[in-house]
Amino acid sequence: MGRYRVKVHRKGLIVIPAEVRRRLGICEGSYLELVVEDNSIRLIVPRSLRDAFGVDGEKALEVARLISASKRVEVEEEIRS
Repeated sequence: MGRYRVKVHRKGLIVIPAEVRRRLGICEGSYLELVVEDNSIRLIVPRSLRDAFGVDGEKALEVARLISASKRVEVEEEIRS
């Protein structure tokens, strides 16, 4: 894959070529991160825990929830003391 030339439409809309969308798993409703560096723009496809851990994604999300709940209890106890 390489470089693509896209046109900016009304209200700043651009079309990401289908080949790129398929390769990167971008679909309607996807969120992208836009990073401005000097005179360039990078679009980044953020990966969720589900994406990063594949079939174990649900387990990874549950672990993250448990860590968050544990941290919340820890902070609440610290505030009370």
